[in-house]
Order: sequence, then structure tokens, then C-alpha cells
Amino acid sequence: MSESEATRTEASPSEATPWETVIGLEIHAQLATKSKIFSGSAIAYGAPPNAQANLVDLGYPGVLPVLNAEAVRMAVKFGLAIGARIAPHSVFARKNYFYPDLPKGYQISQYELPIVGQGSIDIVLDDGTKKRVGVTRAHLEEDAGKSLHEGLPGVSGIDLNRAGTPLVEIVSEPDMRSAKEAVAYMKKVHTLVRYLEICDGNMQEGSFRCDANVSVRRRGAEKFGTRAEIKNLNSFRFVEKAINYEVERQIDLIESGGKVKQETRLYDPDKGETRSMRSKEEANDYRYFPDPDLLPVVVNETFIAAVRASLPELPDQKAVRFSSQYGLSAYDAGVLTASRELAAYYEEVASEVPGEPKLAANWVMGELAAALNREGLESDGGKLPATRLAGLLKRIADQTISGKIAKEVFEAMWASGAGADAIIEEKGLKQITDSSAIERAIDEVMAKNPVQLADYRSGKDKLFGFFVGQVMKATQGKANPAQLNELLKKKLPG
Repeated sequence: MSESEATRTEASPSEATPWETVIGLEIHAQLATKSKIFSGSAIAYGAPPNAQANLVDLGYPGVLPVLNAEAVRMAVKFGLAIGARIAPHSVFARKNYFYPDLPKGYQISQYELPIVGQGSIDIVLDDGTKKRVGVTRAHLEEDAGKSLHEGLPGVSGIDLNRAGTPLVEIVSEPDMRSAKEAVAYMKKVHTLVRYLEICDGNMQEGSFRCDANVSVRRRGAEKFGTRAEIKNLNSFRFVEKAINYEVERQIDLIESGGKVKQETRLYDPDKGETRSMRSKEEANDYRYFPDPDLLPVVVNETFIAAVRASLPELPDQKAVRFSSQYGLSAYDAGVLTASRELAAYYEEVASEVPGEPKLAANWVMGELAAALNREGLESDGGKLPATRLAGLLKRIADQTISGKIAKEVFEAMWASGAGADAIIEEKGLKQITDSSAIERAIDEVMAKNPVQLADYRSGKDKLFGFFVGQVMKATQGKANPAQLNELLKKKLPG
């Protein structure tokens, strides 16, 4: 897709495009239980094929499922976090279809009576405005197994380690109007399930993935267009690219006189396109009916109250507190609370450097975040504990080093694990705060640059920066910037 096409897809209502995109997401979050939802098999990632599948998972005749109470607690925890109604009575159903990695011939899921009802999640758009996305429902279900093809020429292998893994499927309303909104919503859900500690959010391992329902309609139309479902998207980047491609495909198809078919499609990241997988099934194709081997799930107010009491401070609540307690902008607070680990790290740094919450925020969002991204880490991983970063910020605050030198010290700290003071001492990086020493450096620079000095005094004020740079160069970047500016303002005019 060309850049201009991508731009057309993301166009706002005020722009010329006559088309509106409609998107709903079905997010599958693997619950962080120790065993499967209906059996005692482990769910640890990376086990040899079929090493974590017992007779219940394999669908042997006569075996009976037993519900994992922890999976129920986690689903209720999510529902309470999004302000949803928790169903006092919910039912598991059999979703019937045939596929080689589904040994029973049906998947145990919830259909008409899910455990979590309607709720909502707020996202922040690029322009800083908030948008509320409705959540239709969140229901418990078991995962299927996995077909393997690599290294098996001419045949497919079946690994049933994932069969029976507990999932909560979070179904949104069709409230999103661009791929960017869909990604913002998916990221918010990702943040939330990790805050709640009900899912590790590992997308590479398949713990967090989504199906995107995408359609287009003429702007101003009330009726939704025919939708296509893009299955198993396991990265934020793929979600955005797949939706943008699919929107453009549907618009081109309609504008050329064709019709969009309701179907299931797959996204090919190598080609950057979606392709047809099968016609989209309706609910009646699955012949849902209540599972006769499982009793209805009944949760009372005492249980719900206990789960509610276990809720942590949620991302939006934490962001409001950060703004109030630390005087941070809504943007800064949002960035710092997007990860539970990053928020805790920031608070520890801020507590170690009293009176400098903005300085701490800048460094956690700036240098630290860049270093983590560079190495693909989500937290400091022990490389730079919060107390050690705080030690560096103390040296900035007391003017031992400048902000520029601090970046050099940070890189050395990240690489070696040494503390700020040791590196500053070893490299001789202490800032020059002796006014007389800075004045001597200014005098030398003025003497070496008589032409520029004359030009400055004749009205070329922009040369002030030239003199700042020359003095910094002469002092190897160690002159205190604030003192240097004040002294230059006094000495340059003559």
C-alpha cells in the first residue's frame, strides 16, 4: 500500500474521503493460572509437543472437565476493572466445529450467558482527546491445540499442549474508526491485564492476540458494511498494517463495482496483505448448546467483593495521581503509567530525588526508555536499579554535572553497572561551577575570536550561541550552563 493510500485510510471525518472505517476487536488473553481451565495439566510455555496434555485435554471418552476456580476469579477481576456487570449466573457451552487440533470436536466456551457483561475502556487519541470504547462482553473459554508444519515435509503435526489453556475473550463494540484507534485500544487492554496480573501479555508466545472485524461504509450511513474478520494478529504493528490494508481492499472493491464478502481472512506480514481463509461462520453454524458436563457458574456478592478488594491501583487512577502528586502533565503521567513496572520504577526514582519529579520523569521516559527499547527489555532487568539512576539525577540536581554530561555518564552506567559518582570521578566529569574559572575561559574565547566579538557588539545577537559553544568546547563541556549564560551576558557587550 502506498503512503497516500495509508493516509486516505486514516483520514478524519473533516477530510475529503467519503468512507468511514468501522472496527471491533476480539482480544484473546491467556490467563496466568498454573494449570488449564478444565484439567490439571501445566501451561508453561516451551514444553516438548504434547508433554502437557492429559486425557481430559486429549478428549478421551468418559473423562470429565473440572472448572479452574482461579480462571473465574481472574475473569471477574477484569470485569470489575472495566466497570462491567458480573453475571451471578453464567453458563459454559459447546462450540462445535471440526479441526485437527480440536480433539473433542468442540470447544468449551461461553455463549448466551458470559461471566462479564457490558463495560468500557477509555483510550487517548493522537490529539490528546479521550474516547470511550464499549466492551460488549468478556467470556471464559479454552484454547485449541496447534498445527505444526515446519520440519515435517508432506505432513502436519498436532501439538495439544495449548489445548485447554484458559482464555478470556474480550469482545469490543464496533466503536473504533481507524487502525490507530484499534491499536490504542489493544494497547490499553494489554496494559490493563498486566496491571491486574491476570495475563503476562507476551505476544510472541501467543498469550495476547486478537481478531479484528473490519468494515467500511459511506460516511453518514447508519447501517454497517459487510465485515471481514482478520484472525490471530499477535503484534500491535501487524494489527495496524492488517487493518489499513483491509480497509483499502474493501474500498477499492466497492468502488470498482464489487461487493465485500463476509469471510475470515489471514494477514501475511511478509507480503503486507490479507488473504481469504474461509467464509465467515455465523453462531448457528457452531450449534452452540450448554455443556452437559459443566454446572452453571454461580458467583455471589461475597466473592465479587473479595475480588474487588484485590484490585490494584489501575492505570487511569495512577495517571491521575501522578499528575496531582508529582505535578506532571497528563501526557507524561500517561506514558509513565502505561507499564506497571515503569510506574513503580519512576516512583522509586522520584522518592530518592525529592523535589525533582519532572527531572525524574524526563529521564525515565527519555534515556531509560530508549535504553530499554534498544535492548528489547520491558524493565531495567537489574541493569540499572532505580536507586542508581536516582544517584545520577542527584548529581544533576546539585550541579555536579550538567544534563549533557549526565547522558555520557548514563551510557557508562548502563554498560558497566557502575554508580554515577564512581564514573564521574574516574572520567573527571565534574562540572565547573567556579565563576572565576568560567570567566577565564570566556576571556580566552573572546580574545581568540575578535571578528565574531565585533559582529556581536554591532548587533548580531545570534552569535551568542557561537560563544556558548566555544566556551563549552574550551571547558570540555564542563562549564555550568546557567552560570556561563549569565557571565556571557555581562562580558560580551563590553
